[in-house]
Amino acid sequence: MRDLRVAAMMLAGYLFAQAKPECEAMAMPLTPQSSASGRSDGREVPSRDTVHPHDLLTLGRAVAHETGQFLLHNRPQILQTETKSSPTDVVTEMDQAAEKRIISAILKERPLDGYLGEEGALQPGSSGVTWIIDPIDGTTNFLYRIPMWAVSIAAAIDGEVVAGVVDAPALGVQYFGHHGGGAWTVCGPDAQPTVLICSSASELSQSLVATGFGYDIAQREKQAHVVTHVLPRVRDLRRAGAASIDLCWVAAGLVDAYYENGLQPWDFAAGALIAQEAGAHVSDLHGGPPGSGTTIAVAPGIRKALQELLIGCGA
Repeated sequence: MRDLRVAAMMLAGYLFAQAKPECEAMAMPLTPQSSASGRSDGREVPSRDTVHPHDLLTLGRAVAHETGQFLLHNRPQILQTETKSSPTDVVTEMDQAAEKRIISAILKERPLDGYLGEEGALQPGSSGVTWIIDPIDGTTNFLYRIPMWAVSIAAAIDGEVVAGVVDAPALGVQYFGHHGGGAWTVCGPDAQPTVLICSSASELSQSLVATGFGYDIAQREKQAHVVTHVLPRVRDLRRAGAASIDLCWVAAGLVDAYYENGLQPWDFAAGALIAQEAGAHVSDLHGGPPGSGTTIAVAPGIRKALQELLIGCGA
């Protein structure tokens, strides 16, 4: 778990580096009804010494599933969109509505927790628990009605990511896991959870590798260059369009490896934990924590070969 611990510490730094002066006012109770001593309904808020990753996972799974169903069944025929980092990087009204919905549901149960959301939600909490939220990972897919999109929610305790859920409602599947508890998936409302185990691939040339592309033009040009070196040396490449799903596909053995440059904490926090709990190696190219450089999630048997290939072609 060292990689995810360090990644979560990077997240903590992000929280405070990005915080603006108005965050001083946000240090007040997170909801009008909450107080520093507990919940508005009189029930005790667990201390950081008593909170268990499984409890955070249970809450995260319920919230991710409910939000996923909301997105699946309430998508407008015509979505209102805005651009973010580039003309091709879009955010929809549903991204923003889903993020608010997730935060409201979490704070109803745990009002002292902190959170970081892709669409700008930011609150350092006082409980030791921080939630890392991507309300729609794969927004472009969602915009075009392509089913590879997901609600991604992770929870960190004191700087260590300990629970994660990736709910892909259009695919009818949820992936989840917690620190030391393994990784699991369920397909359908009445299905029993199935243990996730990553691939046992041992030859890179026979491996199916997933990747993704950023929105910055210069970054895309570099990524295209890397693809020309990777594609001839693997079985084939896949591009689903959602990092969280790619990471969970590594966990499930549906692909043997995944790499991508420029991921943010909300992109990989949940999926990286799930992949790691399923036995995959998750890191940057040099064995450090995943993050804004090139992130890889790979079956252990082809880890070295993939790292050497990507480093050799300038990834």
